[in-house]
Amino acid sequence: MPRSPRPIVLGHRLSASTTAPAEEVDGFAHLRRRHPCLSGPANQTAGRVHLPVAPGCNIGCRFCARSLTDPAQRPGVARGIVTPEDAPELVARARALCPELSVVGVAGPGDALATPHALEALRRVRARFPDLLFCLSTNGLRLAERADEVAAAGVTSVTVTVNAVDPGILERLCAHVVIDGRRHTGREAMTALIAAQLEGIRAAAARGLLVKVNAVLVPEVNDDHVEDIAIAVKAAGAHLMNLIPLIPQHQLAGARAPRCQELEDAREDVERHLEVFRHCQHCRADALGVPGRGRDLGPSLYAEPAPETFSHG
Repeated sequence: MPRSPRPIVLGHRLSASTTAPAEEVDGFAHLRRRHPCLSGPANQTAGRVHLPVAPGCNIGCRFCARSLTDPAQRPGVARGIVTPEDAPELVARARALCPELSVVGVAGPGDALATPHALEALRRVRARFPDLLFCLSTNGLRLAERADEVAAAGVTSVTVTVNAVDPGILERLCAHVVIDGRRHTGREAMTALIAAQLEGIRAAAARGLLVKVNAVLVPEVNDDHVEDIAIAVKAAGAHLMNLIPLIPQHQLAGARAPRCQELEDAREDVERHLEVFRHCQHCRADALGVPGRGRDLGPSLYAEPAPETFSHG
């Protein structure tokens, strides 16, 4: 049976026509050919290294259990924190281990823009390896205010995690937001986070960066809401979107992961408005290799774990 219409949260629905592939309409084909997190073909041929140089986070997602010295294959975990000063030599070793390496990114274990470390590391790596691509992942809270820094560091694509554009829904997914050193909770905090995320997407897109949006799909929380997210982030300038199935843990340890059909239904909802990246593999914050080949070379890159210095804000 066909699914019932979804409620509208922001604005009006766009046309339900299928969007054209991003490489045909957004002018980023050169990036997508070399970035394994932006296209299916590159996912099978291009290598990337995640530098674990982000030591703190400024929001508290209820499903996020960030940690160090953790062997799990999931976002938010790493063997340790790397300093910006050590990042160039780490990338040199990564290139030796993975000749297909084309992208250097920061995807944790904290938020790339919550502290100065990530951009400093990327600046240092770019000075030594200007031929590589640079990207980062962020919750978007500080993206607008740091957009000039991001572009100046040579970053060409950003991934912004937007799990809801309705404060009531987001409150079920995010426990707190840290603004100016103070922890805020409740719908006012969620409203501020959503506004910052959309403004950050606008700022990044205005500076010529490719913007991908991640959304963690949580059944019975935001699965009927992803189309509204797609509408809002597309209006802000996002180019494509990735739905990440929930890994039940932390405060949502009792929740369930979406079923395959639920994930496919949600992707179809998003695809009415934005291209969907379908090859995400829950990569670690210190991953190395060609994602589509299924082998993480991170253990060979990081000989010994660094001491735990992660901050939860």
